[in-house]
Amino acid sequence: MKKITLLGAGMIGRAMTIDLSENHFVSVLDVDKERLDQLNGHKNIITISGSVFDDDIFNKSVKDSDLVLSAVPGFIGFEVLKKIISAGKNVVDISFFSEDAFELDELAKQNNVTAVVDCGVAPGMSNIILGYHNTLMNIKNFECYVGGLPVKRTYPYQYKAPFSPIDVIEEYIRPARIKVSGKIEIKEALSEPELIEFDEIGTLEAFNSDGLRSLLKTMNIPDMKEKTLRYPGHIEYIKVLRESGFFSKEEIDVNSVLIKPIDLSAKLLFPLWRLKRDEEEFTVMKIIIHGSDGKDDKTIKYFLFDRYDYKTETSSMARTTGYTATAAVNLFLNNKFARKGICPPEFVGSEPGCFEYVWNYLASRGVNYKKSEMKLSV
Repeated sequence: MKKITLLGAGMIGRAMTIDLSENHFVSVLDVDKERLDQLNGHKNIITISGSVFDDDIFNKSVKDSDLVLSAVPGFIGFEVLKKIISAGKNVVDISFFSEDAFELDELAKQNNVTAVVDCGVAPGMSNIILGYHNTLMNIKNFECYVGGLPVKRTYPYQYKAPFSPIDVIEEYIRPARIKVSGKIEIKEALSEPELIEFDEIGTLEAFNSDGLRSLLKTMNIPDMKEKTLRYPGHIEYIKVLRESGFFSKEEIDVNSVLIKPIDLSAKLLFPLWRLKRDEEEFTVMKIIIHGSDGKDDKTIKYFLFDRYDYKTETSSMARTTGYTATAAVNLFLNNKFARKGICPPEFVGSEPGCFEYVWNYLASRGVNYKKSEMKLSV
């Protein structure tokens, strides 16, 4: 059995810890004792209370680890990843920070480190799927629509956050980069809304978000976009908050106290957006890939609809995100993926056998993607 250190025992971190503990020893580091207490009683798990930025605690936690799994909030993700790489530890990361992970590529290679980043559902499995098909065909267009939502729609937001609210807010303020005719275009977040029908849940609203990330550098595909899915009406409420300055990172003076509006907004929204432990929610993702294999033009579609698992008390977002990451952990530990440096998930998907491994790993845990293909002869 291998030794893994997991940083962050939140909703997704908990699911990953329990999954990995079936075959490995897992040490979990978090500042929140209440989160750690939820892992008591599980075999092969050790909990460590403390901050990742406490060098003594961090170094002791990762010293004997075969791999580190980072599930910290996005606003500290880049610095934490840099600490892990500097310690010479291989890592899988799902913190989805705003910085460019490739800035650490040289450091990772110098330290002989494999660093799989953005390894969730989207980015994550969406990249793995695209990386796999990019080795088989000349892709002309890639579209990804994805969202995680509560089954119960509660006004005004009709939304619950499966991860840090401040990370969700980033989706609403960070400009969205898409690819059009081979060129990167910048779109305002929440822009170009469109209604999409799903048999399982009805109508959802899609808007531009900055989810392509590494794909803009690694994939030579003329047209690419990613859109986030919410219940209809959500966009307008969020736009009002954004345009009123509630998501600003600039400090303002409130009765002689300097505060960042985004910090206050995250604090206020957290009780409204926090998923209850047994609250039913779902993850939905639709991927469309169009291209040619030299013989036929093809349109390949993938569809995911996953619900909260009552049996294991695991949210759908924790399952779809977390189990993709734990699949990557096991890929590395089983010597099926060994590329060094910063490795976004499309690099994983492009390696022989890796796509199939992750696909089967997810299916064995009840996370099932459906695939369809339509051909048009050239």
